[in-house]
Amino acid sequence: MRRLHTHYSLCVFDISPKGGPMLTYNLDLEERSTWIRTTPGDFELAQPFWCTEQGDFYAHEGFFTERSEKDSYELFYTFDGRGRLEQDGRAVTLGPGMALLINCRTPQRYLTKPGAERWYHLWAHIDGPGVAAFAETLDVGALRPVTLADPIARRHFDTIATNLGKPGIMASTVVGLAVHNLLAEMVGAAQAVGESALGDEAVRRACALIESAYAEPVTLDDLAKTAQVSKSYLLKLFRQSLGTTPYDYLLRYRITRAKELLAETDYKIGQISALVGFKSESNFSYRFSQMVGQSPRAYRDSCPTPLSKR
Repeated sequence: MRRLHTHYSLCVFDISPKGGPMLTYNLDLEERSTWIRTTPGDFELAQPFWCTEQGDFYAHEGFFTERSEKDSYELFYTFDGRGRLEQDGRAVTLGPGMALLINCRTPQRYLTKPGAERWYHLWAHIDGPGVAAFAETLDVGALRPVTLADPIARRHFDTIATNLGKPGIMASTVVGLAVHNLLAEMVGAAQAVGESALGDEAVRRACALIESAYAEPVTLDDLAKTAQVSKSYLLKLFRQSLGTTPYDYLLRYRITRAKELLAETDYKIGQISALVGFKSESNFSYRFSQMVGQSPRAYRDSCPTPLSKR
């Protein structure tokens, strides 16, 4: 762990390389602030969640960072004072107990909120396919912070800080789990507030239609009409609630029903493809192989023989 021994009060740094990403900052920080850096290895990069940097910043009124891009996401949690984050024409204030995930690949600026004396916050640069999936669910571009209980946020950040940079697979795994747990807490908090009741009902109605009419042509128009919301809003709700699209949910439901028929009946594959809503056997076989990793025939052959057929 690196403790920042220098209090940068009025020093503005611009370390933008010619033709490269822009980075300007002023580290107006107390000496007790910490900053940990590490470089992920092959094992970490093969995981769904990893962390490259983590900090505990006791920032004063002059603190700011402005950059054009960084190849990662950044997670903030404020435990005292006020921060302000600006990105893509939007701005949000981060008060005590508020957490926010942003995609640093889009230009951003964050600072101690003007008029505030301090912004004490925890932060981490994180990445991985799991982080990207949570980012879609959290709708990161909208800059919607969520409220987390301080002991919960600190516990996960402390776990990251304690293990980040330590050698060994176990330490890397613990860091990845802490990142996952933080994001899961944020998703839970996001779904517990605001329009969640309306959104949950809309998704429930759309899913019920899929599960009752999956053998028929089901369009996004049909689903939106049943859910009583616009098509664009339904897509957003599915991403936030289920982490997928209505079409993908329909496709996976059809494939799951096909698995049951392959395992439990003697129906021909062409019959099964029609029963679960595919227009052709070839398209069904292609989708099944793509999603299951084996052909419908191979899947059937791998299934145990039901007792009724013995």
